[in-house]
Amino acid sequence: MEVSTAVEQAWLAMSWWEVAAVLLGLAYLILAMFEHISCWYAAFFSTAIYTFLFWDVNLLMDSALQIYYMAMAVYGWWQWQQPGDSNKTNLAISQWGWKTHCAVIGLIVGLSLASGYLLDKNTQAEWVYLDSFTTWGAVITTYMVTKKVLENWLYWLVIDAIAAYLYFDRGLYLTSLLFYLYLVIVIFGYLQWRKLYRQQKFTTAVAPLAENPGIS
Repeated sequence: MEVSTAVEQAWLAMSWWEVAAVLLGLAYLILAMFEHISCWYAAFFSTAIYTFLFWDVNLLMDSALQIYYMAMAVYGWWQWQQPGDSNKTNLAISQWGWKTHCAVIGLIVGLSLASGYLLDKNTQAEWVYLDSFTTWGAVITTYMVTKKVLENWLYWLVIDAIAAYLYFDRGLYLTSLLFYLYLVIVIFGYLQWRKLYRQQKFTTAVAPLAENPGIS
């Protein structure tokens, strides 16, 4: 009963700007799932709104993070228009090798431990290590999205699951519910990109045969 009351109060407290930011955030994920370049427009305006919303409630680090997201939205929009090896019209979906993933995960963990330690020693923040992990994980995984790395969805699955728990623990039930919804979209996003990636590989394999029928 308390949770439902808190959700209702949180909904009533939401401004139209916050509603717009949430809807644009959902639009970004859905459009990204289908490789639609307009996802970056949704991402840019969603994060632009959140920049001011977080600043208004004195969440300065979150506000600064949104500025990074805005810059990455511009970079992602530009990057997705670049030709790939197997797609001459726009950037193709790619995969990273396990060594690269090990290095990336190590970097996220290392940065999380360092910033978590500093926050623990110098602030009254809660869940400093998990909060640091979701922040640094989001920073790096957003870059993976701009490069159309297939595994970005798996990273988001972990990051959003932890973030949903953190928001719920802090009483931000509506935001936590939103992140659980993100988890569903992320799963479909991974399955969709994996399907497109396999089609892309098949097209790449058969293209030389179509251009040169005499190849055997």
